[in-house]
Formats: sequence, structure tokens, C-alpha cells
Amino acid sequence: MSAPNRRTLLKSALGAAAATAGVAAFAPRPARADHHGDKKSGKPFDISLAQWSFHKALGANEFSNLEFPAETKKLGISAVEYVNRFFKNTSDEYLTELKGRCEDEGVTSVLIMVDGEGQLGAADEAERKKSVKNHEKWLKSAQALGCHSIRVNAGSSGTFTEQMERAADGLRQLCELADGYDQNVIVENHGGLSSNAGWLAGVMELCDHPRVGTLPDFGNFRINGERTFDPYKGVRILTPYAKGMSAKSYDFPEPAPSTITEGRGLKFDLVTMCKIVTDAGYHGYIGVEYEGGKLSERDGIVRTREILEAAREQLSA
Repeated sequence: MSAPNRRTLLKSALGAAAATAGVAAFAPRPARADHHGDKKSGKPFDISLAQWSFHKALGANEFSNLEFPAETKKLGISAVEYVNRFFKNTSDEYLTELKGRCEDEGVTSVLIMVDGEGQLGAADEAERKKSVKNHEKWLKSAQALGCHSIRVNAGSSGTFTEQMERAADGLRQLCELADGYDQNVIVENHGGLSSNAGWLAGVMELCDHPRVGTLPDFGNFRINGERTFDPYKGVRILTPYAKGMSAKSYDFPEPAPSTITEGRGLKFDLVTMCKIVTDAGYHGYIGVEYEGGKLSERDGIVRTREILEAAREQLSA
């Protein structure tokens, strides 16, 4: 990239980051991503299940990654979002078996959430390249399963601007690699500066690649310690870049059926969130991601799914 173009993009990115002071600058921006929902359904959005909702059961070996599609279907959901840590391996045989089980259950594979493969925004350029290479097996796996994206992290170090530039560089390299696998590279607000929606929007602008996007998580706006970003504002800022969406849910205040969920110092209404994203033009999958402690994993998943279904019905009226 030439120096003038890079300066122009950085200026645009920093302007996007200024949205931390308010969301007005983002209001006119239309949703620009391919949201990969079921375009034949005619529904405002489709519902998937994030595998992390079952992290306790999977960690206790109550069932395996291969059984995840069947467990998902039992709970009335027909699309899955995997987490890479639960894969036994990424061999062709294993992926073929997993894909076959999805087909047997009538379950769609949406994406793989990837952690633990190094910092895409590492300060050292060689480390960024190494992290990009580490992610390649997950691009291959996602393609084999029929997913549209891998979800990655934008971890970095340095100043606000340095982290933005480094994360954007690593993401662009990964997007260029993802071209060969027909996969998108989407970033979740997942702690640190990535939970500052203005910063992450700036990274999207600076990366400036058609395969890059966001996966806004309704409840993951804790930047560090007690510092949080307003979840409603954050979702408004990140939705125009979204190629996926995560309906994080924690505990639900009584009496039921409350649509409010609260945890980790955040409190928000799931129905309001669904209206925000659809009003912004997002109509793809919204993934159930239950992390509460009062309900069992299965009950929490079902409760969240029911709220999303009710929201979808309201938005269809």
C-alpha cells in the first residue's frame, strides 16, 4: 500500500475510532456485509448456537465435538458455530465425519471461533506472519465444513494507534490468505481494545478488505477491569461491518419471561439488541451464546433461543 493511501486510510480509521465519544458519526452508514443467513427463510434473522454455550459439558466430556450437531438439534436450533479448542484434530477424515453428522441432522455449519493461534496484531512483524500461518488450518477446516467465516481475535500491544495499525495489518494478511479458501475473517469484541467498538471499527476501516468483518457480541464490552463500553452503542457501531452476530446471555432477572440479561457488570435487553441489528440492515445468523450461572447450559440455551424467537416474531409483524 502506498504511503498516501495508508495515511488516508489511517485518518479514516481514526475518525471511526472517534465514535467512542458518540454513535452519531455511524448512523448514516448502511450495513455493507454479506450476512450469510438463510435467504429463503424470509425471516428478519436466523438463529444459530455458539458452541461455547456448552463449554462446561464439553469440558466434562459429556459429549464430543462430533456430537455437537445432534445436541444442537435437540434444542430446536439448526445451525452451529464451532470453537476450535473442541476439535480432536483437523484431519480430512475427522472433518468429513463432522460434516456428515451435520448433514444427517439437517444442521448448517456457520463459522469456527478460533483462539490460541497467536496475536494477529503482534508488535513484531514476524510474529504477525506466524499467527496468520497458524490460522490457515482453520480456514481449511471451515471450508471443508461449509462455513462462511472464521472468528478471530485482534489482540495487540502498543499505543491506541499502533495497535490499530498492527491488528489491521495482520487481519489483511489473513484475509488475503482466506481468499484461497473462500472464507471471511471476522473479529469479535473480545476484551482489551477490541471491546472498544470505536477502535474495532477503526481497524475495519484501516484493514479495508472485502473479507474482513465483525462479529458483534451483545455482552462482551468489558475493555479491562471495571471499564466497559455501552453495549447498545457498541452494537450500533459494529453492526455495519458484521458478518455474524452473537447474542450473549448471562442470568435472567425474575419474573420470567424477562428479556433482560445481566452479568459481568453489563445489563441489556436482548429484544432491543435484535431490533438494533435488524434496523441497521443485518439479517444473518444471530448465535445463542449462554454464559449464565443460574440456569443449566441447556436451559439457558433454550431460554435465550425463545427470547430470540419472540424478538423475531415481533420484528416480522
